[in-house]
Amino acid sequence: MKPTLFVLAAGMGSRYGGLKQLDGLGPNGETIMDYSIFDAIRGGFGKVVFVIRESFEADFREKILKKYENMIPVEVVFQELDKLPEGFTLSEDRVKPWGTNHAVLMGKDAIDEPFAVINADDFYGMESFKILGDFLKSVDNKQNEYCMIGYRVGNTLSESGSVARGVCETDANGYLTSVVERTYVIRDTDGKIKYKDENDNLVELAENTPVSMNMWGFTPEYFDYSEKQFVDFLNENQTNPKSEFFIPWAVDRLISNGVVKVKVLDTPSKWFGVTYADDRASVVAKINELIDKGEYPSKLF
Repeated sequence: MKPTLFVLAAGMGSRYGGLKQLDGLGPNGETIMDYSIFDAIRGGFGKVVFVIRESFEADFREKILKKYENMIPVEVVFQELDKLPEGFTLSEDRVKPWGTNHAVLMGKDAIDEPFAVINADDFYGMESFKILGDFLKSVDNKQNEYCMIGYRVGNTLSESGSVARGVCETDANGYLTSVVERTYVIRDTDGKIKYKDENDNLVELAENTPVSMNMWGFTPEYFDYSEKQFVDFLNENQTNPKSEFFIPWAVDRLISNGVVKVKVLDTPSKWFGVTYADDRASVVAKINELIDKGEYPSKLF
């Protein structure tokens, strides 16, 4: 069975000021997400599921999904604040979304096969989708064997300022032991990569240190684990209106409890995205460079 690509796109409407502003960065107005879908198709994925907010479904179907309809089967599911487990109600002061793993939970009824999770607005690169697709095909009919594409930190920085990255540690066999979110990672004036620790000290990171860019591979029982964990999360964070149920939070608990193993798969791909407004020109240039090298056609769909 071919794996499914699950695209986290619920933040799009607010982040881009409505889908009308969804930025065309390729030569024919292609979005970063278009490149991900193109790479997923040639990486062997058989279906794409998008999680969005219901309020922009019509816009999304018209402007986004139409492009893919003859290329690969697509489905849409919805993430809303009031989609909570039985016995929980939405408090009045909650306006922030519940986070990436809540978004993943929305796919439970649409996905029965191994699946990848990605952000809609990150450029992940052709090799990463091939590596991820091959892994997911290898775990069809298995359970509790997951993966994370580990980007080399030096391939993920912005030229315009600091970035936040999930810095990973692995065991001798390449399995994930921890992910620590570092909110300030930068290439310093001396050319070395550094992050700020809890005391605001700059700590050097090796160029090839694996970091998480939210590109994961799971099998379907992950939905059941996440449902149980979301109840735990809500019980622990009921009074905090800004807390979020993130994928690393959920995965970390499963690893700590010995339930799952997560293989960190190295990729040579360079990640890029528009973290800052100043990044846009450089992203356009990088896409054109990949087209010139023959990695992508000038018109995708």
